[in-house]
Amino acid sequence: MDTNLDLKTREGLPEALRLLLEDFPRDEWQHHANFAGLVAFWLDRHMMFRRLCDMLRTDAEAAIDGRLAASQWNPRLSRFGGMLVQQLHGHHQIEDMHYFPVLSRREAALTRGFDILDRDHHAMDGLLDRFTRSANGVLQGQAEAGAFHSEALSFEAMLLRHLEDEEDLIVPVILKHGPDGLQ
Repeated sequence: MDTNLDLKTREGLPEALRLLLEDFPRDEWQHHANFAGLVAFWLDRHMMFRRLCDMLRTDAEAAIDGRLAASQWNPRLSRFGGMLVQQLHGHHQIEDMHYFPVLSRREAALTRGFDILDRDHHAMDGLLDRFTRSANGVLQGQAEAGAFHSEALSFEAMLLRHLEDEEDLIVPVILKHGPDGLQ
């Protein structure tokens, strides 16, 4: 596959995979009849991932600046970092095993996009492992907040790229075809 489509380097999906987005632009999603239910729930999950990343990053910044003591930061890092990792693993498994195959059959012209997203998930397994090791280093007193912050920034950037691309591909397909057979 084209290395320009790697999660670490791409700036978005190719235009050929964003065709449905022209018919279903982001600013109109909430007004579509097929938005309520599955699409709204799925986008809420993505928003949760964004908020967790933001919280973990800003907590690390506060720890670096001395505004958040380890006694306050460590429980938050453990709880919310663990939540992010566990929820992302589960979310990706459901998408890879159920949603992507079903949606790919509904829009065969977008199969390449679902393959890219699946490949992202495999790449993110390594990112999640690095993120976890970095957080555990802080929690075990073997790493500084700055090291975790760098890892959190890198992880967040790639996760945000993936989430945006995933939404641009999947939401228009569900809006077009409806959620039947996906729930």
